[in-house]
Amino acid sequence: MPTISMYNASIPAFIKMLNNLNAILDKASTWAQAKKIDEKYLMASRLAPDMLPFTKQIQIATDIVKGCAARLAGVDVPKYEDNEASFAELKARVSKTIVFLETIKAQQIDGTEEKSIELKFGPNSFMFTGLDYLLTFANPNLYFHVTTAYAILRHNGLEIGKKDYLGS
Repeated sequence: MPTISMYNASIPAFIKMLNNLNAILDKASTWAQAKKIDEKYLMASRLAPDMLPFTKQIQIATDIVKGCAARLAGVDVPKYEDNEASFAELKARVSKTIVFLETIKAQQIDGTEEKSIELKFGPNSFMFTGLDYLLTFANPNLYFHVTTAYAILRHNGLEIGKKDYLGS
């Protein structure tokens, strides 16, 4: 049975989605300027009243992938301040995350399928194997938050499509 490495199932896909996200952020910034739409309005936009805003979607997407890569590789998770207030600052955050991901090498992640990964959210703790963490937590969360960010911008009128989401 063919196998795929943990590295190949994570880092290249993470980087591709973040590059696509940066391209979408570029389009959003250009579009907002042309339409004279305040970036702050778009950054606070959400699809439903009880949903996190656009900015938080980008922050979570980057947190998910840097956290996954770091935990699997056994290195410290980079800490960000979560204070982005413009498309340029969000783009810088995404780019900074790509730079971090590019420091992770295959030998750091390959073979971590059975590694114990513990995530803590407040008083709650969740245990995963490395493979389950990647496939059932990190990947779905990345795609959920990038899709939600995409949908928020599309809902507000930005003309983007599936090609923008998937990239070239």
